[in-house]
Amino acid sequence: MYHSFTESVKHIDLPKRFTWPFFYSPHPLCCAAAAEVQRYIGSRSDWAEELSQGKMFGVLVVRNTAGEVGFLAAFSGNLAGENFHEYFVPPVYDMLQPDDFFRREEAEISAINNRIKELELSPEYVAREQALQSRLREAESLYSEMPLLKAEKEHLQAIKAESDVAWWQHQISSLNSRMQRLKTHYDKERRAVAEELKALRSEIEPLQAERAARSAALQREIFLRFNMRNALGEERNMCDIFASTPQKEPPAGAGECAAPKLLQYAYLNGLHPLCMAEFWWGESPRGEVRQHGNFYPSCNSKCKPILLYMMQGLEVDDNPLEQIVPAEPTILWEDDTLVVIDKPEGMLSVEGKSGVLSAERWAKGRYAEAMMVHRLDQSTSGILLIAKDKTAHKALQEQFIKHTIKKEYMALLEGVVAEDSGRIALSLKLDYENRPRQMVAVDGRSAVTEYEVVERCEGRTLVRFRPLTGRTHQLRVHSAHHKGLGTPIVGDDIYGRGGDRLHLHASRLEFTHPVSGERVVVESLPKW
Repeated sequence: MYHSFTESVKHIDLPKRFTWPFFYSPHPLCCAAAAEVQRYIGSRSDWAEELSQGKMFGVLVVRNTAGEVGFLAAFSGNLAGENFHEYFVPPVYDMLQPDDFFRREEAEISAINNRIKELELSPEYVAREQALQSRLREAESLYSEMPLLKAEKEHLQAIKAESDVAWWQHQISSLNSRMQRLKTHYDKERRAVAEELKALRSEIEPLQAERAARSAALQREIFLRFNMRNALGEERNMCDIFASTPQKEPPAGAGECAAPKLLQYAYLNGLHPLCMAEFWWGESPRGEVRQHGNFYPSCNSKCKPILLYMMQGLEVDDNPLEQIVPAEPTILWEDDTLVVIDKPEGMLSVEGKSGVLSAERWAKGRYAEAMMVHRLDQSTSGILLIAKDKTAHKALQEQFIKHTIKKEYMALLEGVVAEDSGRIALSLKLDYENRPRQMVAVDGRSAVTEYEVVERCEGRTLVRFRPLTGRTHQLRVHSAHHKGLGTPIVGDDIYGRGGDRLHLHASRLEFTHPVSGERVVVESLPKW
C-alpha cells in the first residue's frame, strides 16, 4: 500500500503543516503522487469503462518510520465491485465480505423488497387499486361542481334585496341542499376509498415498516463498526463522531470516501501524514461539474466531521478562507439614499462566521441604517448596491424581484467558446453533500443567462454575461457545465482548476433611483 516515488522528490520542500482539506492548493508532493496514481489507473484497461463514468481518488503523502517520504492512494466507494485492490489502501470497514452480517441482513431486506414488489404487481392488487383510484377520481369530478355552486350562492346573496322573498328563500335552500349532498357524497366516498386502500395494503404496509426499520438498524450497525483513528491514537465510531453535528446521524456512505481511508491506514501503520489531495477521474456525474484530473476539496456533509476528528493531533494549515484580508471597497456612486461600491475579490457581501471583513460590516460602519440590497460571491468582485434606509431598500429589492434591474458581468473563461452569443437555461439546486456547490437538476430553480463573446485570445475567452435570474453560482455553473459553455471561469476553485483568483466581475448595474425615478447606470472594469 505504501508507494515510493518513482522519480526523486528530494528537491521539493516538505510542507510545514498538514493540508486543510476543505479549501487548499495541492502541495507539489501531492501533485507528484497524483501523477503517479493517474498513470497507474490509466494503464488499467479493465477499469476503463467504469472509470470513464467518473470517480474520486485521493493521495496522502506520508513519512515512514525510516524517515522516507512516500505516498498512499485510495478511491471513494468501491472499484470494480470490490473494496480491495493491491495498489490502494483498504476500506475502514469492508461491507462486501461474503460472510459479513451486512451481506446477510442485506439479503433479508432484499427478500422483503421482493415480497413487496410481488404483492404490488399481482393482477388482483393492480386491478383493485385501479378501481379504487377510478372511484376516487369520479367523486372528485363530481365535487368539482362545488366552486360553481358557491359562485351561484354569492350571486343570490348579491341580489337578495331586489328579489321576491319566497323565491329567494326557495333558491337558497335548494342550493344549500345541493351543496350539502355533494359534500356528504364526496366525504363518504373519500373515506370509503381510503379505508379500502388501507385494507388493500394491509399486508404491504407492515412489510414496508419492517424494511425501513431493518434498513435503519443495519445502517447504524455498520457505522458502529467504522472505528476511526486520529493522530492522538484515539478511536471513535462514526455514530459518536456525528452525534454532535446538526445532522446527528452519519449520512449514507460516510467513511467510504478516499480521505478517511487514507488517514486511517496511515495511523494504523505508523505512517506520519504530511499532505493530502483528492482528484476527479472521468466524466462529470449527472448534473454536477467535475473536471477530469482536477483537484477538489473534501465534501462537507460526509467527510468534514470525520476529518476534523481524524486530524486531531496533527498540525494543520489554517482555513485559507479565514485568513483572507480583502482590500477596502471603492465607492463608485453615492447620494443621500444609496451607495454603489466596487467590492474587492475575497470580501464577503454579508457578515459570515469566518470573521472576514464583509461589505455589510463596512457599510454599517459608515451609514447607520445601511442594508444590503443583493449579494456577490466572496470570490466575485464588482458592483454592489447598498441602501441607506429601509424605504430605499424595499424599493430596490422590488426592482430585483420584478427583474427591472439589469446586471452584467465580465468573465474570463479557460477555453474557447465557439458561439458569439447565446442563452443558457439550466435549472440549479444545492448539492447538499457538497455545500455550497450547485448542481444542474430538472427539479431545480430556473436559472437563465445570456452571454456575448467579447474577445478570444490565447485559448481563453472574455465573455459578457447578462443573468436573467440570480441563483447561487449561476454564472460559474453555466460556464463550466457541459450543457452550458463547457469551460470554467479562470480561477474557479469549485467548478474549475482554481488559481490566484476567480476571474468574474460584476461590471454594470442599471436601476431606477428609488427617489428621483431616474435610471442610474454604474460601470466598473475588472482589475485582472
